[in-house]
Amino acid sequence: MRRFRALGFALLMAGGAVSTGGPAVASPGTVEPAKTPGTDPVKPPMRELPTPYTIGYSGGARPPPTDRTPDFAYGAYQRGQYVTAFREATKRIEADRKDAAAMTLLGELYNQGLGIKPDPVKAADWYRLAAAQGEPGAMSSLGLMSLDGRGVPKDPKAGRRWLEQAAEHGSPTAAYNFALLLLGSGTEADLARAATMFRKAADGEIGPAQHDLGVLYLQGRGVPQDATKAAELFRRAADNGDLAGEVEFAILLFNGKGLPKDEGRAARYFLHAAARGNAIAQNRVARLYATGRGVPKNPVEAAAWNLTAAGQGLSDAWLDQALAGLTADERTRAERLAGDRSEAR
Repeated sequence: MRRFRALGFALLMAGGAVSTGGPAVASPGTVEPAKTPGTDPVKPPMRELPTPYTIGYSGGARPPPTDRTPDFAYGAYQRGQYVTAFREATKRIEADRKDAAAMTLLGELYNQGLGIKPDPVKAADWYRLAAAQGEPGAMSSLGLMSLDGRGVPKDPKAGRRWLEQAAEHGSPTAAYNFALLLLGSGTEADLARAATMFRKAADGEIGPAQHDLGVLYLQGRGVPQDATKAAELFRRAADNGDLAGEVEFAILLFNGKGLPKDEGRAARYFLHAAARGNAIAQNRVARLYATGRGVPKNPVEAAAWNLTAAGQGLSDAWLDQALAGLTADERTRAERLAGDRSEAR
């Protein structure tokens, strides 16, 4: 069962670190696609998305435009000055009973318990007032709260309606999360509509949406099969920091599927994703170093990355055998490197 929780204007999908599927092991000279959402009946994993109210967030959606400049309440929130944010938002609502952005901010403060005691019921009340003014972020939060039964009665149908309305009002993250709900139904009509929602979110530069739409194009599900479009979407997802997109783009780049083959460039993407803690990328980097594909052959580096991936549960019998001839000194160096990388994660 999918678990939802609200965080800020946008919808966040709980679930921890992103990875591209299970421990598929490629042959020495190839890189196989990673298992990705939509390849089986299991519902896609849920990911956390940044929101305009995520501390330190830059880029993407912004609070609705307002003639009040500067926005002291929002600025205080971004600086972690939650009591000030609460006070400024309250003052704004006292001056304008239709200030949807300020209402949403108060809902957020009550929802997360920032500067005040958490109160999901009050949070829902403020979100509801903002939603009545057409604020998509508030609609998104109400959707999640309805799905969870947090602050409001649990009502999956109402949750879906709120997500759909938020998407229609232009929220890219709401479109992404609504698409995930549509995927869960398993019908062809919902699959095609999910692709449309993913595209809206992808146009809003939501990295996970770009990745998931790329998967649909790669598989020809809900859209015509098109490896070139898939590769472009994976690259954009990687540019937006999505680990799954980064690994999938590296795989297509290495194999020359949907774009010209470039093992050196693929290796750089794999290395970046590996350094960020993706076990599949760590395994692929280990194989590249073991065979000298895209990088200079280096058995110590290969062993180190193999150990790092194995530490996350992704073992590789072929690599274990290929690296069995390491000297004691080489193995010690590899273990030290693997330990340093595990501590850095």
